[in-house]
Amino acid sequence: MSVEVRNIAFYLPQFHRIPENDNWWGEGFTEWTNVRKAKPLFKGHVQPIVPEELGYYDLLDERVYAAQARMAQNHGIEGFCYWHYWFGNGKRILEKPFNKVLETGKPDFPFCLCWANQSWTGVWHGAPGRVLMEQTYNGSEDMRAHFAFLAEAFGDPRYITFNGRPVFPIYGVRDLPDPPAYIMALRNLAVEHGFPGLHVIGMANRDTDKLLTYCDQVMPFGPGDYLESRPLGLVRRVLRRLACTPQADWLPDFLRKAMNAPIHYPFRDVVDQAFKDLPASPDYIPCITTGWDNTPRSKRRGVVFEGYSPELLGEYVRKALLRNRRGGGDNFIFFKAWNEWAEGNILEPDTRFGLKPLEAVAAALKD
Repeated sequence: MSVEVRNIAFYLPQFHRIPENDNWWGEGFTEWTNVRKAKPLFKGHVQPIVPEELGYYDLLDERVYAAQARMAQNHGIEGFCYWHYWFGNGKRILEKPFNKVLETGKPDFPFCLCWANQSWTGVWHGAPGRVLMEQTYNGSEDMRAHFAFLAEAFGDPRYITFNGRPVFPIYGVRDLPDPPAYIMALRNLAVEHGFPGLHVIGMANRDTDKLLTYCDQVMPFGPGDYLESRPLGLVRRVLRRLACTPQADWLPDFLRKAMNAPIHYPFRDVVDQAFKDLPASPDYIPCITTGWDNTPRSKRRGVVFEGYSPELLGEYVRKALLRNRRGGGDNFIFFKAWNEWAEGNILEPDTRFGLKPLEAVAAALKD
């Protein structure tokens, strides 16, 4: 049975200045600020990671979009999935790059939106209790206002669809108020706006069966699908969170020292464990983690996948393809991510590997 695989890469629009980031982290802050300041934190730790062909770009420069789209398309990526932020009462953030894509009609490259419906906090900066921007849900009028914007995007001929229905991943699908009812309301609004429905992808790493009662597909997403299976790492992360609270005085010094270092795992193990518990069904979408090192953002509180290489990435992609073929039916593969530089998951060229990761992806997709 022939299986159509559609390859979508998550796209982070954080590479331009916004007033909120200027206020929270200092004037001129973008994601590049953390990337440039990164340092190696243990023996063999490769930092900073430096962009190569595209450089330290500004996403208010439309020429960047064309170069990114051309590079992705030339290596088998069908489209970008832009992280979309709607915090309630019409509050959007990091919206300018996608607005330009929508307003100009350029680049001529498919896209979809993923609603990143989570509050922004200082968790990666040692201040998990600090709420920077709260995610709120403010009733039917706010939902209608949100959908009015979404309908403009969904109606674009470049928007990615499944059986004619706009594809709409939701990051915190369980965080919605009464998720089944909320998603049904979104589906009804889609029909009201003239679409044949909505293809909702719920993103979650555990207890996923229930999501299929109200989502069309489920996508476990990296690196959580791997990290949640590593109990020692989980214990350390819990202790770290405790260490950031006023009640943490009881922690002994040796524990504080142990927690003050990044957690690291072999990328080889990540690839070996990939999709191990993912049912062979088109209801489940494989998500490929294109490396991981979030120490530029979270410093010694970070997690590092060591030993990343284009060859292992190619193997990872082949596993995803084999898993989809065994499941039968058309399906997606999502890549996390195209350009999440401060979390170390990128497909864009850096000075270590250049285009080799993208070439490994393209070669695997042709197998």
